[in-house]
Amino acid sequence: MKRGAALLLFAPLAVSCAPKPEASASAALKLDCRLAFDVQSARIKAQPNLTAAPHEAAEPYWFYSTNDGHASYLITEPGAPGHPAIMMQDATNGQVKTTGCAYGNKRGYQQLLAYLDSLRTWTRR
Repeated sequence: MKRGAALLLFAPLAVSCAPKPEASASAALKLDCRLAFDVQSARIKAQPNLTAAPHEAAEPYWFYSTNDGHASYLITEPGAPGHPAIMMQDATNGQVKTTGCAYGNKRGYQQLLAYLDSLRTWTRR
């Protein structure tokens, strides 16, 4: 995954520490790992307040963010570590929380989780 593409998606979460109305934050769908991967992916993509990041053809991920910047999703494609997997980052009360559903390889899912968590602390030098 190119760092730039991921930062484009998750950067709004890192800078969204200013208090914002919680009503819009609650509008983002929470993950329900009891749902099948395909069902949950379709449910996420159907949200009216969601924007897809530009897709890099060489990367097996899709990134989506809510228009208010409170929530972002990563949905894997075949070839991605841990596929199938869905991850969500939620920025509420100045904190960014990463959750996800590991439908596939658990070790690959842990790689994805570590990568997303590293983006929260990454700074440009």
